[in-house]
Amino acid sequence: MLCGTPALADFDLHDPDRPRVPLEVFQEKEDRLFRIGYRLATHNAPFCEGAISVSGLLLHDAHSYGSPEAVRLLFQLSGDIGVQSVAEGSPAALAGLRQNDTILAVNGRSIDDGWPRAEPRWKRVFNLRDSIDAALASGSVELTWRSPGGEPQSATLVGVPACPTRFELVDNRKNAAADGDRVMVGKDFPGFSYDEPTLAALVAHEMAHNILRHAETFNRIGWKRRLVRVSERDADRLMPWLLQNAGYEPSAAVTFMQVWGPRHDGGIFRKRTHDGWDERVDLIEAELPLVLAFASPEGTVDWKTHFTRLLPEQ
Repeated sequence: MLCGTPALADFDLHDPDRPRVPLEVFQEKEDRLFRIGYRLATHNAPFCEGAISVSGLLLHDAHSYGSPEAVRLLFQLSGDIGVQSVAEGSPAALAGLRQNDTILAVNGRSIDDGWPRAEPRWKRVFNLRDSIDAALASGSVELTWRSPGGEPQSATLVGVPACPTRFELVDNRKNAAADGDRVMVGKDFPGFSYDEPTLAALVAHEMAHNILRHAETFNRIGWKRRLVRVSERDADRLMPWLLQNAGYEPSAAVTFMQVWGPRHDGGIFRKRTHDGWDERVDLIEAELPLVLAFASPEGTVDWKTHFTRLLPEQ
């Protein structure tokens, strides 16, 4: 979550020809990450343990930024809680919610009454997210919102299953990581310049760490360099399976490594916890025939049954 003050003071926000301010760029990247993550998580849900119910809606709180009034003006919000992203084809999208709509109430309870401003400032939107998630887990949630310049409208959303991973853009890193519950990508991560399938491959790699419970394993047995290397191989090898189910070309996993590796091989790819990028390409390419061999006529592949992990669950 971006917590700094957006650089809005030097811009005329009513000028249609003005350059985009940093907060708009951040929103664009977070929207892209969220939509890719939703696609991967929902299409692989049948094979994930502990699937959760999601709406395809990502919220942010104008009050959590340094200049709340400027943020509300920038995104034409009529309150603090704005829609940061809506995943294509999701329950939220089908209900008519759009980016930069303002959430007014949840299950008939107004935002101000049910979720007052809190300290630290980021806490309120997390509490609101948890309330919506709990309602979806129980069956459905009613949302009331207003589009810029429009009248309030309401709809009841019923969630869809998804692998239990959140996708977050963060402003204090340039890399990507997974912690067991989240995939976190830095706002300055170079992969945002890639096309969608290639960026999706990176997201699939980090999501694979969560699916395979690598953080849980290492929390239990301790950090072991040799086993970390094996876990990276498993995450690489699961990438094309996850991509296949989400409707991306599984070979995008190879493309990502070929594009990323030569430019960044001096970083993690030279650490003893990771193979060289060319070795990683070989591992991924060896999985592609298996993905295609086990794909159903509809294109779905049951990686839970057919994927062979190298790092056993400890």
